[in-house]
Amino acid sequence: MAPDVLRESFCLPLRRSITMASQGLPPSRMALLGMLLGLLMASCFTFCLSHQNPEFALTSPEKSSTKEAERKDTTAEEELDSEVLEVFHPTYEWQALRPGQAVPVGSHVRLNLQTGAREVKLQEEDKYRNNLKGLRKGKRLDINTNTYTSQDLKSALAKFKEGAEVESSKEDKARQAKVKRLFRPIEELKKDFEELNVVIETDMQIMVRLINKFNSSSSSLEEKIAALFDLEYYVHQMDNAQDLLSFGGLQVVINGLNSTEPLVKEYAAFVLGAAFSSNPKVQVEAIEGGALQKLLVILATEQPLTAKKKVLFALCSLLRHFPYAQQQFLKLGGLQVLRSLVQAKGTEVLAVRVVTLLYDLVTEKMFAEEEAELTQESSPEKLQQYRQVHLLPGLREQGWCEITAHLLALPEHDAREKVLQTLGALLATCRDRYHQDPQLSRMLVSLQAEYQALAALELRDGEDEGYFRELLGSINSLLKELR
Repeated sequence: MAPDVLRESFCLPLRRSITMASQGLPPSRMALLGMLLGLLMASCFTFCLSHQNPEFALTSPEKSSTKEAERKDTTAEEELDSEVLEVFHPTYEWQALRPGQAVPVGSHVRLNLQTGAREVKLQEEDKYRNNLKGLRKGKRLDINTNTYTSQDLKSALAKFKEGAEVESSKEDKARQAKVKRLFRPIEELKKDFEELNVVIETDMQIMVRLINKFNSSSSSLEEKIAALFDLEYYVHQMDNAQDLLSFGGLQVVINGLNSTEPLVKEYAAFVLGAAFSSNPKVQVEAIEGGALQKLLVILATEQPLTAKKKVLFALCSLLRHFPYAQQQFLKLGGLQVLRSLVQAKGTEVLAVRVVTLLYDLVTEKMFAEEEAELTQESSPEKLQQYRQVHLLPGLREQGWCEITAHLLALPEHDAREKVLQTLGALLATCRDRYHQDPQLSRMLVSLQAEYQALAALELRDGEDEGYFRELLGSINSLLKELR
């Protein structure tokens, strides 16, 4: 319906009807009716203008057309997906992109909101661009033509994801050349070392060279000592110590204990002590090679104190955790040798080490028996070997109950601690001997008073469980057992 016709057929008759109806009404009613008439006329006027001017419409035809255009563009792009795409070569300036054109990977694309067109340009270069080129692992897309299909793009992307090898760039070649200049192959280094008379040796080769140097009659005393000193460093490792057996090096060192030079005996024992430590295979070979007899001979004869220290170290390493060696030690009179060593003048340092060895041997056997009881094994091989070691009766017979008790007179706290531990380990065997020794009781009472004062100082300083309180506890336990 036209706006003029609508105005003539609806708005004008409505105004005439209201005018006729208002005749004869009071003034108050006339005012109200006038306002109603004004509202109706305004509504009619607005309705007529909206039909006459499309700018007053509630929906915008422009927006609707924009949506339809976007749908058409999407449909067009979908149709172009299977068609051949024209490659657009962007520059560093914004350029309009026509429908159906493809852009290289990495280009910068935007939508111009003013024109509605898509625009494209190349990305700006940054300082990381060259590094990223060197790290790429996919094959580059060979752009020899101006067009390729979407299938080509998909295939290229698949190759990129699979990690195909990339062709070496100039940067890659330069970097590889730089690495080659900085680092050289190991073969070239070996050749250079050979020219300089420098040979890269394994530990085995080094030990063979050191043994040959020590065993050579042309080597001086200093050279032999230096060879043994270096050898001790290598045999600390268990594998190296076992390799020493493979070429007879261990026996050569054992034979060095027979040398007339005290320094050779000292450093040979030093090497053996390091090789014996917690190495059963080497311990067995040493017993078969006569090392135990040679060590006891050195301890029983007049030798420098430094040499006896190293020999005692080798003896302790040979006996610990090796019950067969402990049996041979008792058979060869080892307890008598150690007793003479402890009772000699000026050997207090050796006395503490001997007491520590005896404590370790006694407790080692006790722990082996307790372990057998816990595992409920009636005749384990190791337990049978320890049962053949009659150490405690030998200690009682050789007077070690009294010898150990008299060592409490040593002034060092560490020495007293070790002696107290050994007295406690021998308590079951030496209880009657302890009761018959009045000097032991007097010494324990004197030490009790001394360590009570020291423990009180520790307690005053805030040390609830101090070193002297532990020693005092050991003394109190022994006194309690002897009363």
